[in-house]
Amino acid sequence: PPSANQPPEQSSANNLNNLVTSQPNPNVLNIDGSTTMVLMVRELRLGFNQQNGNLPVVYGVPENTPNGSTAGIKNLINDTVSIVASSRPLKTDEAQNNIQMFPVAKDAVAVVVGVNNGFKGGLTLGQLRDIYTGKITNWSQLGGANVPIRVINRATTSGTRDLFQDVVLAGVPFAPDSANFVTWPQDETTAILRSIGDNGISYATVSQVVNQEMVRIVPIDNVMPTNTAAVKGGKYPVSRSLFLGVKKQTTPAVKQFIEFALSPKGQQTIERAGFVSIN
Repeated sequence: PPSANQPPEQSSANNLNNLVTSQPNPNVLNIDGSTTMVLMVRELRLGFNQQNGNLPVVYGVPENTPNGSTAGIKNLINDTVSIVASSRPLKTDEAQNNIQMFPVAKDAVAVVVGVNNGFKGGLTLGQLRDIYTGKITNWSQLGGANVPIRVINRATTSGTRDLFQDVVLAGVPFAPDSANFVTWPQDETTAILRSIGDNGISYATVSQVVNQEMVRIVPIDNVMPTNTAAVKGGKYPVSRSLFLGVKKQTTPAVKQFIEFALSPKGQQTIERAGFVSIN
């Protein structure tokens, strides 16, 4: 559900009429933002370029190096890019910058453990909260082996981390870093998965882990994040909306990109990228 300080346009129906296309089209359409949304943006870019082949679309600053939701929003505010791909809504201070956020997809955050972890069960949302707040520190407390849980948290710039803290921890702080609680320095997933080993636990958007052989996805409250109907219906507890954000005074090309993402073809493209359509 939208947070209490979420600007109204982020939770209302997509209103393209709010955009004023008074700016000239750029030579390159620059986008930055969420590492979660890399595959989605790449697929949307391909579809968009079938209709607008003369306008190159670049994701990341520099190209192919997206900087995460927070940095992407800053780059939009500073006019370094024309569109931000964000895995979280705007914060209160960010919302003062004439930005319109368009929900374009739904996404589930998967909790993962190493494929050889002796713990083979699922977790409740409460147990997951206790792991990340430091109340549960050993797999034996969950029916596993008597070994410490190595908790890997995402980087502080990660929109996925913000969602996890809001939904799973109900806004309370994570446990402090220690020998067995590590905050990853960069917003990335593959390196985290390689680091999990036999006794670690972490989380990532489901599309980034569903085909990874080194980890096992853990059901939360007996629901798997791979269940599209459960995600769309709000039954999987760790899920969210994904956004494309633009300045309200923008260019025709930017509006066309948002229109494509929200169109039936764009929504099909988003589903092929492993995400859940909003329709």
